[in-house]
Amino acid sequence: MNNKLKKNALFNPQGDTDLRLRRMIGGNTTNLNDFNNMRYTWASDWYRQAMNNFWIPEEINLTQDTKDYPLLPPAERKAYDKILSFLVFLDSLQSANLPSLTEFITANEVNLCLHIQAFQECVHSQSYSYMLDTICSPEERNDILYQWKTDEHLLRRNTFIGDCYNEFYANNDKASLMKTLMANYILEGIYFYSGFMFFYNLARNGKMSGSAQEIRYINRDENTHLWLFRNIIQEMKKEEPEYFTPEKVKVYEEMMREGVRQEIAWGQYVIGDDVQGLNVQMVYDYIRYLGNMRWRSLGFDNLFEDNVEEPENMRWVAQYANANMVKTDFFEAKSTAYAKSTAIEDDL
Repeated sequence: MNNKLKKNALFNPQGDTDLRLRRMIGGNTTNLNDFNNMRYTWASDWYRQAMNNFWIPEEINLTQDTKDYPLLPPAERKAYDKILSFLVFLDSLQSANLPSLTEFITANEVNLCLHIQAFQECVHSQSYSYMLDTICSPEERNDILYQWKTDEHLLRRNTFIGDCYNEFYANNDKASLMKTLMANYILEGIYFYSGFMFFYNLARNGKMSGSAQEIRYINRDENTHLWLFRNIIQEMKKEEPEYFTPEKVKVYEEMMREGVRQEIAWGQYVIGDDVQGLNVQMVYDYIRYLGNMRWRSLGFDNLFEDNVEEPENMRWVAQYANANMVKTDFFEAKSTAYAKSTAIEDDL
């Protein structure tokens, strides 16, 4: 079995034009972006959805947040700072990682989607920077940005994903590609959610409403990214079945379990029992529920026997994540979805 991947040729007049020969990896692509002829037709829907989701961070007014931030209790301020530091790092890592994937994906319509995702990750990083620039001093901003280097909890969980990406970057083989695809799926579907629930919890307590609205936009984008990687993995199951033997699926399952463990440990560390409206048990139950849902979405059984259904006391998270829930003051009347896009629901 040849495990090594070959980089796409940039200019390839001898590439295949027959859609029947197109593959997710190992194909012979011309790199021509033909929007009318796609092997993976779901990519067209994804692309149009992502384009309809276009937004800019500055359309959200953070004036009230500048007043709320200094008044946050110590536990909430600590959580706000550390979660932002983590999210900045993750989205920065994603924008650097995704181009390396496109060098080996031989379905140009899927590469189009990955390029849009990389752009959106840059917008997310800009959004976090806008939040920090608005609410705190330059000195505080730099301290928050680089907490991931000095906080051992932050560094440990960043290392889990980062090591997978580095392995693929160094080896360029199918085995490390599959682990990288799973790492992306875990990042988009598990790793953000303690942070998201924290911001939504602040909003439901009448605090930092602008920050929560930024997160709604980001959450909407992440749902599309999750959907994209779910589809890529499912196509790989069809085309590369040798990488979905019971032994290899066990590796991916353990990655998912580790992602859940890491997110629970992080959420309990950064939120704890000192934030009004959240506690360590709520974090535990919700993240395990997400782990079950994400693993089922790939066509497997539940990871855990418990937390199969959405916890009753966490249903407000999905309500606050609705990107159409709150209007901004951007031209006074635009909904957060620009009134032209229906957000992909987080049902994976």
